[in-house]
Amino acid sequence: MLAYAARAVSSAPRPELWSLLLASASWPAWSTVDELVLDESEGLAPDGRDGVGATRAFRTGKVVTIERITALDPPRRFAYEGARNAFISDYAAVIELDETSSGGTVIRWSGSYTARWGTRWLMRRIMRAVMQKMADGLASYSSAR
Repeated sequence: MLAYAARAVSSAPRPELWSLLLASASWPAWSTVDELVLDESEGLAPDGRDGVGATRAFRTGKVVTIERITALDPPRRFAYEGARNAFISDYAAVIELDETSSGGTVIRWSGSYTARWGTRWLMRRIMRAVMQKMADGLASYSSAR
């Protein structure tokens, strides 16, 4: 198993970040994904507050990955797993939001996955960089709102 851990800090309050995580349509605005693919997603909430079991399909470039929400502990812990990914398997991730003393939020985004033997070194590098960009994007977008 390979793993990554990313950390970022937002000046926005935790409920605002929580809302962004639940609203799959917001992810292209702040993350590394280009588009939410609606026809490959299932169980999305019309009010933008997706729940446990919802599957979200995100396109980045030409690649579509599908992730399923596995646990929610509002507004602190958001967990999901990879349902379909061309490059990794056994993917599980957790996003934890902790309040700062100044009213902001610390984002801790961690995950584990399996990569094919010949691609492990590359996927380790890519996942660490991409997931740090995801955390940084969430922090900067929420801080600017």
